[in-house]
Amino acid sequence: MKKKISLIVLATTLMATMVTACGGNSEPSSSTGAAGSGETKTLRFATWDTGDALKIEQDIAKKFEAAHPGTKVQVEAYADGFDQKLAAGFGATNPPDVMYMWDFPTYHQSLEPLDSYSSKDKELNIEDFYPGLFNYGKIDGKLYGIPAGFTTRVVYYNKKLFDDAKIPYPKDGWTWTEFQDIAAKLSDKSKKQYGFGVRAENDTYDLQSFVWSNGSSFISDDGKTIEGFMNSKETAESIQMLGDMVKNGSAVLTGGKGQQSGDDIFKAGKIAMWESGIWPLESFKTAGINVGTVEIPAFPGKPVKGVLAESALSIAKDSKQKDLAWEFVKFYVSNDSIKMRVADLPVRVSVVNELKKDQDPLYKPYYTMLERSSNTPAFLLNPKWNEVNRQLSAAVEAVMHGSNAQEVLNQAVKDSQRYLK
Repeated sequence: MKKKISLIVLATTLMATMVTACGGNSEPSSSTGAAGSGETKTLRFATWDTGDALKIEQDIAKKFEAAHPGTKVQVEAYADGFDQKLAAGFGATNPPDVMYMWDFPTYHQSLEPLDSYSSKDKELNIEDFYPGLFNYGKIDGKLYGIPAGFTTRVVYYNKKLFDDAKIPYPKDGWTWTEFQDIAAKLSDKSKKQYGFGVRAENDTYDLQSFVWSNGSSFISDDGKTIEGFMNSKETAESIQMLGDMVKNGSAVLTGGKGQQSGDDIFKAGKIAMWESGIWPLESFKTAGINVGTVEIPAFPGKPVKGVLAESALSIAKDSKQKDLAWEFVKFYVSNDSIKMRVADLPVRVSVVNELKKDQDPLYKPYYTMLERSSNTPAFLLNPKWNEVNRQLSAAVEAVMHGSNAQEVLNQAVKDSQRYLK
């Protein structure tokens, strides 16, 4: 799963990449094996993962090959160049057969609709998936991605810092008022210790959880209006809260120029609370942090809302072997394969029950937040969201450095209106 999702895919960059791909693609054909004999079918699978996660995916590919003699799975690790390389493949009508996918608004026209596969193939056992995960892989009612992994977002907390300050651990159902009070008590500038870490450059996708929880959103449900949504009083309050915590010293900016990442500061024991997905949990344990997790706080009298980061598997419309590609997709989201992958959370109810993930105090909040993740992200509601998001991101960054949220969000709406006409 991508740890940082960039919602901005510049058309000029993609076109340039496509031209390059058309002129010099040296990758092997996906339809035949050595010397074009047809004896071995090569199935191309593109991933954004690296390191241990990539190694696991390669192991899954080998298991698929063993179960399907005559098939070679070519795992293509695109890493940070994922979007550019994928766009190049589509532009050259030579994409990978199967690929990780998240940006369905950008790519869905190049993907094969999977409704007929998923509804007719009983081996998939579609009822075993958490149903809310399918919402993120649909465009105009058509399904383009099968959920492979996900994470919701939780608040991590350092139990030692809480114990030292004799502050009770936070519990699900807590409020942002309680959160801010705890953060203030756990901040000590003389020790360079802070109650919370605030990202200098926030991904607005992730901030939607806070905004939804305060009863607003960045865009209307029909995807047509940002006035009164992106700059609503509730949206401004949600963003201003973080900026105010930096101002009053109960939080510290992280991840900006010359600044350590929030993950690293948390591992160093210098921030008591940190908000993120599943990705850093193992590294926190390895660093010896006695870590706990809790669901996102609530605004008074309002239900908590979550946002998903989901990895799905898609099949290219230009693939010459869609049936084989579908077999690989099924294999990749089978119980055994899901249990091999530990960088994200299991998408099948049966696997969660077997591993008792939803009963483990460390993992339970992720699944509690999954139940609260029913809102549709802005980028799925409007095809021009990338352009709007540039203005929003700049506004949010300004708030983290001291600007007034209401003022900069009002300006961001004005600067973005032309994209919605």
